[in-house]
Amino acid sequence: MCVAIPGRVTEIDGTTARVDCNGNLVNVNVGLVEPAVGQYVLVHAGCAIEVMEKEQAQEIIDLFADLEAMA
Repeated sequence: MCVAIPGRVTEIDGTTARVDCNGNLVNVNVGLVEPAVGQYVLVHAGCAIEVMEKEQAQEIIDLFADLEAMA
């Protein structure tokens, strides 16, 4: 099973972005998509695979939080 997580873009430098994934800042390749700072991206294996709306990202973030609380 593959898992992708949403995060908010905080900086962009060429094809690398700094993305806040639940408080963890990670470097992400954004060569496949064209996000802007402040937008949310879906990250899989270090690559942004989709630009998404904040509401959609928040739904996924909430689902992961619910799963963590159940564990």
